[in-house]
Amino acid sequence: MPSLLPKKPPKADAEPEAMTLDEAIARSIAILDRVLAAFPVEAVIGLFSGGNDSVVVNHLFRRRVNAIAHVNTGTGIPETTQHVRDVAAAWGLPLHEMHPKHSYRDLVLGNVLSTRGKNIGRPVWKGFPGPAGHTVMYRRLKDEPLQRLRGQIIGRRGRTRNLVYLSGMRWAETDRRFRNAEEVDREGALLWVCPLVHWTDDHMREYRARHRCNLPHQHAEHQLCWPDALPLNEVTVHLHMSGECLCGAFAKPHELDEIEFFYPHAAKPLRDLQREAQAAGLTACTWGQRPPGPRSRRRPAGRLCRKCDGIEGQTDLLAEWRESGLITPDQFATFTRTDEQRAA
Repeated sequence: MPSLLPKKPPKADAEPEAMTLDEAIARSIAILDRVLAAFPVEAVIGLFSGGNDSVVVNHLFRRRVNAIAHVNTGTGIPETTQHVRDVAAAWGLPLHEMHPKHSYRDLVLGNVLSTRGKNIGRPVWKGFPGPAGHTVMYRRLKDEPLQRLRGQIIGRRGRTRNLVYLSGMRWAETDRRFRNAEEVDREGALLWVCPLVHWTDDHMREYRARHRCNLPHQHAEHQLCWPDALPLNEVTVHLHMSGECLCGAFAKPHELDEIEFFYPHAAKPLRDLQREAQAAGLTACTWGQRPPGPRSRRRPAGRLCRKCDGIEGQTDLLAEWRESGLITPDQFATFTRTDEQRAA
């Protein structure tokens, strides 16, 4: 099978190369075209969290995907899931709305037991997650449903067919995204494709301005004022995040109060769960707070958690990329500066 892409993307060109929005769009289309030319693909599925970046990638490729996929984690803001349902229907696309096998409540209360390994029979997690628990939450709440969908679509044809998941990850989002995001990341028969990986924040702003309705009139629901308009999720306006997963692993101070102000019905189950955790005598009994005790070594976060940043214990490939020419020395210096150096 022909080589799809270099082992690492040309990140040295990501920042210096000034592209217009139309050039960035052309490059995005070329990324997907190369994937479809190189691999036998059963289906292309757009991953839609309801956030600002995922709506752009799905809007751009809405005529090339076979369906939309949304993980209803069970601990998110219901308005976001309804937004995804409405947009998929407006675009005339099938929607795979998936649910995790185990609930967030059961994970917090320690009711989900390991079925293999040396910890068999023990809870996979107990208490509200701090950063150290993010990997468990990601795998159980998001990755497991997506892997299950892969199996439903491909079945036993994993040796001959592939499934494409389109994601909205970009190098410009965070330092961690620059380290981890690839144009194409193959995981067996699953191809994670990030066609916007090279888009800057300016590209995103220009695309939204170009396609979103800004007329001074009474907008249609989700600002779908014409068939090709770019939708807007009201939750992202209020909270500056999609809110599709409120596991709290990387919550900022007073985030639950902010959620409660706009969406009290979404905050109530979390408040109730706090009381359950306290009654059960759990040490980590407060949503959004780092559990007491020594800091644990953490593994990299999942692909789809945009706001989860600063993962400790992550393999840092920047030096390797600098030596191999994937990033410039100046880029290496920029991305390895400490917070104190940046402030100075």
